[in-house]
Amino acid sequence: MSDSDDSLVTRKSSSRRAVKRGEFDFIKRICQQEAAHLGKHSSLITHHSSLVSGIGDDAAVLRQRAGLDTIVTTDLLIEGIDFELGRFDSRHRRLHPSPRDVGHKALAVSLSDVAAMGARPRFCLLSVGVPRALWQSGFLTDFYRGVRALAARFGVVIIGGDTSRAPERVVVDSIVIGEVRRGRAVLRAGARAGDQIFVTGALGGAAAGLNVLEGERVRTSSAELTNARARLVKRQFRPEPRVEWGATLGERRLASALIDLSDGLSSDLAHVCRESMVGADIDAALLPFDPSLKSVVGDAGALALALNGGEDFELLFTVRPRNVSKLPTQVGGVRITRIGEVTDARGKLRLIRDGRAHVLKPRGFSHF
Repeated sequence: MSDSDDSLVTRKSSSRRAVKRGEFDFIKRICQQEAAHLGKHSSLITHHSSLVSGIGDDAAVLRQRAGLDTIVTTDLLIEGIDFELGRFDSRHRRLHPSPRDVGHKALAVSLSDVAAMGARPRFCLLSVGVPRALWQSGFLTDFYRGVRALAARFGVVIIGGDTSRAPERVVVDSIVIGEVRRGRAVLRAGARAGDQIFVTGALGGAAAGLNVLEGERVRTSSAELTNARARLVKRQFRPEPRVEWGATLGERRLASALIDLSDGLSSDLAHVCRESMVGADIDAALLPFDPSLKSVVGDAGALALALNGGEDFELLFTVRPRNVSKLPTQVGGVRITRIGEVTDARGKLRLIRDGRAHVLKPRGFSHF
């Protein structure tokens, strides 16, 4: 091997060591931030008494608490499939999510899964693979700011994860651990004929935000986003998990079946009906559209996106008739809307529109 070859090997070896030191330094900062967070918020120490040893070792140690069931969920987000990283337009309006947005969404989708079980989220673990260029840009620092801000809102503690170099695209694996009183997890299989169907919040906004983004990426030379369109884009970038509603429904035993609207109402309702061996009628006139929706996509587009758009991460749940009057009108400032009824027509979903019944086919998002 020549002297120049020796020099090349030395440079590569030094580079690898520098990256590794940077990774350890980053992990150390995260550990310090989590320790400081728990120290500042002493109420969380009792709240998280099941945490024996958190981030900083090879694994976290949890103590099972009497009378509670543990809920575990995981979600995979891949750049180019679940989000796009890119640039700003000439007027500094975002056409792509920031690293902080990606961190927010990575945790939000898993918090939503725990809420959809009627449970409260307690802990999260996040593993992230990033290309070298993003590692050097400080992407992960901003990513974890998004995670930390959302976790703090719901008292969720980061207890571990991993970082690695990815060849081309960012890959995120989010795991959230929650708790629910023993036997009170709300499943998809509990709906019965006569149950009333409700949703939290408003529908169609996230999908409309994605449509806005795709249109703007084509017409990048135009384009100041209007306020309505900007609000829709925010619903796509930063979904709001309905954590408090999920916990309320589970703790008060109000929901007979529960699911979050990640793939779209038509598809997610079909999941509930299949697991519960029932059918459902949805009244189009009752659907709560996102306030910005019709001004951007019109009436027909609003209905299609509300039914099939996905990524709203609202909760859809069924309620026994005797429990309907027990439902709060809102939780955490978020209202609910009755949109239909469970039927005994197994596997048949219908959309009632202008007095006529139409077959409602599952047309939500599918990965394959």
